[in-house]
Amino acid sequence: MNRLVVKRVVIGRGFSSSSAAATPFDVFGAAKGQSLGLSVGWRRLLSSAAEPSASGTEKKGSHDVALEKVEKGGISSYWGIARPKITREDGTEWVWNCFMPWETYHSNSSVDLNKHHVPKKFVDKVAYRTVKLLRIPTDLFFKRRYGCRAMMLETVAAVPGMVGGMLLHLRSLRKFQQSGGWIKALLEEAENERMHLMTMVELVQPKWYERFLVLTVQGVFFNAFFVLYLMSPKLAHRVVGYLEEEAVHSYTEYLKDIESGAIQNVPAPAIAIDYWRLPKDATLKDVIIVIRADEAHHRDVNHFASDVHFQGKELREAPAPLGYH
Repeated sequence: MNRLVVKRVVIGRGFSSSSAAATPFDVFGAAKGQSLGLSVGWRRLLSSAAEPSASGTEKKGSHDVALEKVEKGGISSYWGIARPKITREDGTEWVWNCFMPWETYHSNSSVDLNKHHVPKKFVDKVAYRTVKLLRIPTDLFFKRRYGCRAMMLETVAAVPGMVGGMLLHLRSLRKFQQSGGWIKALLEEAENERMHLMTMVELVQPKWYERFLVLTVQGVFFNAFFVLYLMSPKLAHRVVGYLEEEAVHSYTEYLKDIESGAIQNVPAPAIAIDYWRLPKDATLKDVIIVIRADEAHHRDVNHFASDVHFQGKELREAPAPLGYH
């Protein structure tokens, strides 16, 4: 009998019962044609619908309002997950899901484009020569097709920040240490490079073999950089610094072809106008200028990170460059 009482307390929690005595029929079945309502109770627990009120009308809670918003978007879900309505400063509706208005910014185009880290130490020379070797097949394949070249470049450039941020994240968890803001800084870099790619895809439609090349290069580069960062973060950041120097050079050549008329200066994609807060009449030239400025900033950040490691310190001991990509 005591066991049955315990079962009634556990199983019957949340249900009302007029009888104080516990019988096998009270807990597991029905006595004299009266159902306990256990199955009904479980259905109530599993149901996401609101309970009808005594008057027969259904009261809508915040869950139901959220659900209606999701269903209006053509997606049915009983979880009630819905993005709130977001508007621009002028009151018009925000149309992008891949980034929010508070993530947009004005690019600092005054950054020094001619900076170069002179390789003096052995590790620097290895990084520099490696990047120069990687440029050879890129030049042979793309030549002066800078739109396709930029698209391929961004699929690679978005990898290091993600790998570095992920490994620093795991290190922070293992050692119970703060990262000094570097996890966020590197993930911001990766996201910024991805937005470069989303912009270039609007301008250049990749062919099937270029998509296949992206899959191959990304698979090889991700794993190679992952191992490299585990073995030598200072070498990994130096490699990225030199890669960004090459990116600045490539976008400078891209601009030269636009200014000479070899590449048509088409209107800027809408995604670029909103992401970089460009004027409504912005053109491809304006887009390339801000992307090049971003790459120059990534160059400086990664060379700085490598210098921190060369000084025998950890990144968390140096302030992370947050607030600008």
